[in-house]
Amino acid sequence: MSRITQGFVDLVRVETRLYNAVSARLREEQGLGLGQFEFLEIIDCVPGCRVLDIVGELAITVGAVSKAVDRLVAAGWCVRGAHPQDRRSSVLSLTPEGRERLAASRPVVEDALLSLTAGIAPGDLSRVAATLATLRANLEAGSRGSPG
Repeated sequence: MSRITQGFVDLVRVETRLYNAVSARLREEQGLGLGQFEFLEIIDCVPGCRVLDIVGELAITVGAVSKAVDRLVAAGWCVRGAHPQDRRSSVLSLTPEGRERLAASRPVVEDALLSLTAGIAPGDLSRVAATLATLRANLEAGSRGSPG
């Protein structure tokens, strides 16, 4: 296996294992999965957030995002409101319960990540983070206009 192929395989395996471990801890401590946490974070951080904003951020389909948002609405963590300029679109916002759930979940995610990466030197983590940020930016720049 070539070095780049092995690097890709390692990246995918690390992502899967990290995601699953953080999600399991979050579910155990806060009653929501990492996917739900990510949606709540995006809704909280993007002013006037719409389904398409989440699609663009996560690079998944509109249908998948709509279904996930429906589940957040059903849980009472988010609401859909009328978009002021586009009647075909809605604006997503967190409910007070959604804000509380997100605030309580942030330290759990942070602590889980710190625990899972405890044996790695901070400089190494910084280099990996910078490399991944560059790779992500390059990939996102190359895929503009074709989300999900």
